[in-house]
Amino acid sequence: MPIAYVNAYWGQPHKAPGTFAGAPVSTIQMHSPPVLEVRGLAKRYGAILAVCEIGFTIRAGEILGVLGPNGAGKSTIVKMITGMVEPTRGAVLFHGERIDGGQLSAYKRRMGYVPEQPDLYGFLTGWEYLDLVATLRGLDRRIFREKAAAMLDGFTLYPHRDTPIASYSKGMRQRIVLIAALMHDPELLVLDEPFSGLDVTSALVVRRVVGMLAAQGKAVFFSSPVLEQVEKLCSHLVLLKTGSVVASGTLEEVRESFEGLGLEAGFMQITEQVDAERMAQQILAAVVA
Repeated sequence: MPIAYVNAYWGQPHKAPGTFAGAPVSTIQMHSPPVLEVRGLAKRYGAILAVCEIGFTIRAGEILGVLGPNGAGKSTIVKMITGMVEPTRGAVLFHGERIDGGQLSAYKRRMGYVPEQPDLYGFLTGWEYLDLVATLRGLDRRIFREKAAAMLDGFTLYPHRDTPIASYSKGMRQRIVLIAALMHDPELLVLDEPFSGLDVTSALVVRRVVGMLAAQGKAVFFSSPVLEQVEKLCSHLVLLKTGSVVASGTLEEVRESFEGLGLEAGFMQITEQVDAERMAQQILAAVVA
């Protein structure tokens, strides 16, 4: 497992704890201070500007969906808000404090992260992997055993807990990573395409779990290239195109900004600028010719 992934995923040991249409309604005040705030964030790789001066906030109880086509800058944003990559300009703030410098370890203790392509130790069993995560996070042993057993059962992985991860399917690996990200009860969840590889039932369970966590006051960042996933889960949207924000707001506000086009058509028009119907007809004509 790469060092950067280990650091972003676990941070330092954790101490035991002493609304948009279609989204869960939180009991948290709508105008509470942001849990996560991004200010003027930019990232340049040589001559390439991957992310250009973006900004957004996530408050307790909100699920922010960051949506854009491949190459829009989603993965770079995830790396910056998890502390894996330093921005060229701008800042990431957690409860008003910058995460860089001496605050990064404390920030990671309160964050749960599900990467797009997790690297796992294939020679470990599912239980051993979760045990490793719990040890690095400093979870109490009794709390770990109770949480791991319950969550493995909930994700239908308990019968496979002693099977090496190398033999797991992609969906099984994704569920193990989700459990690892949730075991320490994080205040902020950063989910980078968390539905990748999940079957219909598992995806439905994850969607409901995330919604319930938001309703209890968790803040959630959710990155995806799939409009349907974002529309079903999120309370707020940020639409990206070539590293810049082209639309943002609540789900209803973004819909209204498209002036009757609908979210799907508006998204295609503003980000892809292609005629999907024409392209589909062209492909169909070639297939049946």
